[in-house]
Amino acid sequence: MPDWAMFAAFAGLVTSALLLLSHASRGVISHDDAERAASAETGVRPREPTGDETRSDDPDEFVATPRLRYGPQSPTDETEDSGPSTALLLLNVAVSQGLFAALLLGGAWFSDIPAGAFGAGLDSLTPWHALLGTGFGVALYAANELGAAAGERFGLGGSEQLRESLAPETARGWAVLLLCVLPVIAGFEELLFRGALVGVVAAGFDVSPWAMAVVSSVAFALGHGAQGRVGVVVTGVLGFVLAAGFVLTGSLLVVFVAHYLVNALEFVVHEGLEWEWVGGRTDRR
Repeated sequence: MPDWAMFAAFAGLVTSALLLLSHASRGVISHDDAERAASAETGVRPREPTGDETRSDDPDEFVATPRLRYGPQSPTDETEDSGPSTALLLLNVAVSQGLFAALLLGGAWFSDIPAGAFGAGLDSLTPWHALLGTGFGVALYAANELGAAAGERFGLGGSEQLRESLAPETARGWAVLLLCVLPVIAGFEELLFRGALVGVVAAGFDVSPWAMAVVSSVAFALGHGAQGRVGVVVTGVLGFVLAAGFVLTGSLLVVFVAHYLVNALEFVVHEGLEWEWVGGRTDRR
């Protein structure tokens, strides 16, 4: 017999852990953005202290003081300060999201939650649902881009640092991103935010799925705080539309395909083709 309460508590813990991880990631990205902005403004950056000894005002006393040197970045400096490589970032995202998904599935198995409650029954995993998800995803991508462009026009700003950090520079990297990392992200987030927080909770507690769609969309938006204010707003709206698609179709496959396409098209269009909806093609430095 399904233990709905146990799984709901477990899903809440997974959601809380994800939000904490998102908050930590936002802090790191904000710090990197600040350093990049300062470097772009001055054209120089502080180097590490050398520990050289300098003479104090007292001629008989020597003091060891760190001395900051400023100068243009050299290729070696850039490499040292570049942080984790794209490959490591991709691996970190895939492993962390995959681990969360495994924990959630383990909790569902232990609580004896039926697959149908997640929208993953055999009758909801048909080629027709995949085709429906494809059309849904393309439409959502276009709406998402229009919303982000409108937000930037109103000066709300946004951060693409996370997407830029994950953008590969090789064909193999793109294959890993599109065939491994993005499917894992879309699969986990749909399993949690739509399958668990909407489908399972509505089925187990006789709660309106539309009410849970609102709750899950707020959590979904907060989980994307690293994308900036525009990202939070647009992602919240996107999350509700995905939740609505889940409620109306009862299929996790539909929203998984749609979610994957939104993410994949963003990477391919902005980072692969280097195209911006506002201003057209860009020249990357």
